[in-house]
Amino acid sequence: MAPSAVDDTVSRREALKSLPDPVLYPVKEAKFDKFIEPQSDGYERAKSQGGNAAVVIDNGSWAVRAGWSFENAPRLAVPPIMAKYRDRKLGKTFSFAGHDCYADTSARGHIRHAFEAGTCIVSNWDVMEHVLDYVFLKLGMNGVDGAIDVPVVMTEAVANLPYSRKSMTEIIFECYGAPSLTYGIDSLFAYRHNQGKTGIVVSSSHSATHLIPVYNQKPLLAQATRLNWGGWHAAEYLLKLIKLKYYYGFPGKLNSSQAENMVRDFCYVSKDYDSELAHYLDWTGLEDRERIVQYPYTEEVIIQKSEEELARIAERKKESGRRLQEQAAKMRLERLMKKEQELEYYKDVQRRISEQTTKKEIKRILDDAEVKDEAALDRMVKELEKSIKKARTKDLGGEQEEEQEAPDFSLLDVPDDQLDEAGLKQKRQQRLMKSNHDARARAKAEKEAEKARIAEEARLDEERRTNDLEGWLEEKRQLRLAKLAQIKERDRLKADLGNRKSLANQIRMKNLANLASDTPAATGRKRRRGGDDDDFGADDADWGVYRSVAIGANKGDSDDEEEAEEDLEASVRALEQDLLEYDKEFTYEHTLEAQNDWTKSLLHAFRYGPRPFDAAAPAETHRLHLNVERIRVPEVIFQPSAIAGVDQAGIIEIAGDILNQRLVGIPGLDRDSFLKDIFLTGGNTMFQGFDERMRASLVPLLPAGTPLTVRRAKDPILDAWKGAAGWAGSDDWQRAKVTREEYQEKGAEYLKEHDLGNAFS
Repeated sequence: MAPSAVDDTVSRREALKSLPDPVLYPVKEAKFDKFIEPQSDGYERAKSQGGNAAVVIDNGSWAVRAGWSFENAPRLAVPPIMAKYRDRKLGKTFSFAGHDCYADTSARGHIRHAFEAGTCIVSNWDVMEHVLDYVFLKLGMNGVDGAIDVPVVMTEAVANLPYSRKSMTEIIFECYGAPSLTYGIDSLFAYRHNQGKTGIVVSSSHSATHLIPVYNQKPLLAQATRLNWGGWHAAEYLLKLIKLKYYYGFPGKLNSSQAENMVRDFCYVSKDYDSELAHYLDWTGLEDRERIVQYPYTEEVIIQKSEEELARIAERKKESGRRLQEQAAKMRLERLMKKEQELEYYKDVQRRISEQTTKKEIKRILDDAEVKDEAALDRMVKELEKSIKKARTKDLGGEQEEEQEAPDFSLLDVPDDQLDEAGLKQKRQQRLMKSNHDARARAKAEKEAEKARIAEEARLDEERRTNDLEGWLEEKRQLRLAKLAQIKERDRLKADLGNRKSLANQIRMKNLANLASDTPAATGRKRRRGGDDDDFGADDADWGVYRSVAIGANKGDSDDEEEAEEDLEASVRALEQDLLEYDKEFTYEHTLEAQNDWTKSLLHAFRYGPRPFDAAAPAETHRLHLNVERIRVPEVIFQPSAIAGVDQAGIIEIAGDILNQRLVGIPGLDRDSFLKDIFLTGGNTMFQGFDERMRASLVPLLPAGTPLTVRRAKDPILDAWKGAAGWAGSDDWQRAKVTREEYQEKGAEYLKEHDLGNAFS
């Protein structure tokens, strides 16, 4: 049973390894494309048409699109950003706007946005004015006096703040001197361009999502609702998910521009979110569902050598080894000859001493030989003989063991008063040698005893298994569970010490602070009065604080810790081997190896997909694997509270409230006429499956058989500008525009209401 499970796991691992190479998508971010030349032809054509032509500006928080009302598409589409910095070497100040901000490395670090992050409210009017300068300059309106002598039509968000509109009006009239200015809601312009009359306009843009009911081309702004979620929020949410996914640190540089491109290129709306999410990380087909984004990396260059080069290198190594061996043999021979000469000399000294009868002559011979006494001379002769014998044996290739002489401790039993100074010194040496000899003997005995103990435990364990198999198996199971609990506790402690807010780390830091303090906090033991007596260490329990501080401080740096971890896992493997052999209910699937196998790890599938991961390969460590995020990010607009924690209703709930509660209570309105045209516009509605999910989710909220039509704008991004361009020059535009004379007479708050704009408030 266990071998088959192992074979299944191995075959599955091999099958996953044999998957085709993944499709890699390069990371995208905002960049400088090309320089845009000023175009004066449009301005000349506008002047030739009198007052019926206008500059149309779709003032969005993601892009400002500008062009002429008599054209079919805007000429410019630039982000509302600017960069300004001073080059100290050149002594000049450089200003950039739009995509030009990405043309210079220094400019990238000084980018400022006109709009407040995540809103449609202009917060930096210096940037907004700089962007308008750029737009008018590129459209060819760079007059001598700097004035704009063409009417301006500009889009704004639903329920735009009066202060924001007032500031924009003052800039257009006071700074640029435009003859007239008209505001309108971007989504209503898009609805008009798509021939809409009655319906629900669902506009999801970069900064927010609005639902506006329209009846006979007139918006019911009192019933409009805003959801504070758009493309900017989706990109930031994806960025947070990626950082949580790769919490240990992703080597690539992440930014919002990259996240926006990932959301736009890889995300889609699920038809049934809960059902698809439950099986999204299943191994089957995961390679098709995930998208892999490859970040730039530096590959380590490994110089490959040919077989001839490797053979030459090996031959050089052999030759070098032979020369070293010859040199070593020569040096050994020289040392051996020198030792033999010394041995012959000292033996001659011994012979001459033996021939002398007076101590004075013996002393003279020893001094000439630079030897202290006869005992030292005897030791030197013995050591030389021993060394020469060992060297000769080694040269002959012999492996015979060196004969161990029995240590001499005879002086230890002699009283000190019977020994001279040399004898006392030799006695001290023998005492030290005996201590070392006894310590080695004890260590050897302990080693033998440990071997005997292990052998006895193995015998008893085998006897227990033979006599009581069930009890033996239960003991092994409990011991395995205890070891696994220790491993789990070790991993938990590592994780807690990595988190500075955890209880373990707080206790550790408290101990450190107490040790470093001049007035440490009192422990459980009573301190002496006076406070100046430092008796730390008098109690053995005091030293435990260092152990509590040191545990986990530098995990992985200690060899003892690594050995302890290996011992735990080795013990678990040994226990599991016994259980696999004798326990029929214990299979390979229950082992620690199987549980840690990457082919069974949901976390591995989440981070790295269905393929093995090599942490040493720079290409693989610089990859983002997008799987669950592909449906989770777009789903927020349908379930903002459940997924992203946004305390608002989703667009389905908002649409259901408008259709079933608000519009029903207004006399003279037919609710079904609104259902015949659910209109989707804005860049955040371009997700694949958005319209299908909208239709499928609205049907359960309506009575059976109710007609329902959901349609997209022809161009969800440009239709707002196209609608404003088509409206400019019409009679409604003539009545809605605020002239310069009216501005001077009635002030910047003056606003003419019309069917495509905001109401005065």
